[in-house]
Amino acid sequence: MKVNTRKRGNVYEYYFEVAKVDGKRKQISKCGYKSKKIAEIEGNKAMNNLFSGIAYEPCKISYSDFLDMWLEKWVYINLKYRTIETYESIIKIHLKPNIGFYTLEQLTPKVLNDFMTDLYVKHSYSRWYMRGILKIIKGSLRFACDDMNLIPVNPALKVHIPKYDTAPSDPAHIFTKEEINRIFDRFKTSHSIYYSLITAYYTGMRKSEIFGLTWDNIDFKNKTITINKNIVERNQKGCSHQRHVPGSTTCVWYFGTCKTQSSYRTITIGDTLLEILKKYKQEQEDDKKLYGDSYIMHYKKEVKNPYTNKPEIKIISASKEIPISCPVADLVFVKNNGYFLGTGTIKYAMKVIHYELGIKSRFHDFRDTHATRLIESGSDIKAVSKRLGHSNINTTYNIYVKVTNKMEQETANTFEKYADLKLDNKERSTNEEL
Repeated sequence: MKVNTRKRGNVYEYYFEVAKVDGKRKQISKCGYKSKKIAEIEGNKAMNNLFSGIAYEPCKISYSDFLDMWLEKWVYINLKYRTIETYESIIKIHLKPNIGFYTLEQLTPKVLNDFMTDLYVKHSYSRWYMRGILKIIKGSLRFACDDMNLIPVNPALKVHIPKYDTAPSDPAHIFTKEEINRIFDRFKTSHSIYYSLITAYYTGMRKSEIFGLTWDNIDFKNKTITINKNIVERNQKGCSHQRHVPGSTTCVWYFGTCKTQSSYRTITIGDTLLEILKKYKQEQEDDKKLYGDSYIMHYKKEVKNPYTNKPEIKIISASKEIPISCPVADLVFVKNNGYFLGTGTIKYAMKVIHYELGIKSRFHDFRDTHATRLIESGSDIKAVSKRLGHSNINTTYNIYVKVTNKMEQETANTFEKYADLKLDNKERSTNEEL
């Protein structure tokens, strides 16, 4: 198989055979070249690109315009809402102003490495944030290379974040029993805060999973909680072209999918949490009677995702006296009057814990504490990993299980028992003098 040329008026054309279609011969051709030599060169390039599976031509699209394309064609369709917001923010603040004016073919490893170094020198961003920026660059250019064939190789593969000489900080805080008692005692009169914190402590569930719970997820007979959704805060349009404003009426809540496939799980709970949740449910029923028609009810409305066009559930609210035809969303953690704040419920609580009680922590530390105490007490790591919704035990070990003083002491005691040496101190002293 070779490339042929022929003259068409004052210009030349290349052509070559490709696979037959319906038994008929088929050719690829292109005309308009000033000389036979140029037509041959371009024809060979086209044939090599076709049969090697790479239809690459120097791409003149700006990185800024391509990022918009990537957001529309991949990010909005495949990623979750919070991740989309993070990507949009980094693209707007860092990528478009600094390297958005380059064409895709101009984005070399040197350009990208210089960009990452400048960011580090000027702003001293954390390792975590720098990795997030580089992840977006690598992901977008991988799409340009592998999916769109706009560039022959991904120039970001050889790009790395600057080396950090300081040891990475660990923001995790493992609560002591004394701290937990102080926290629960402080919020025992705060309806939804108190019970949500207890649930987090006894289950290790993620924040979005806890506030996505509905009462049908809790099986009092079999002593289980089923995690099959989470809660997501969005703006009225259900998308991120307009950023949400926390506490504003432009924010609405949606039921979202769990973080990963392994996050869908059913966990067993003990009698303590079971009785606490039973008590809470009864209190909620009493509140419904107390507030009557003014009690806030929540309903599940099916809507279309603006990016994927797939159905999803939006939570709508109305006082009990207003008839709504949608199915009831019987949310677990609501205020006394039924109002649902979602994950915003514990924002005030964490400030109180931090500043008033003097315990510097995050809500996620309840999950850290749950995992660490289970391992510390000898629980099977596989069972703990499944309970937390991890796909493998390495995640459980590396991220959530922290080494405590008790674990350190037990490690030393284990070796003491293994060694079991009987040293004669008197003899040892004599030998040392010699």
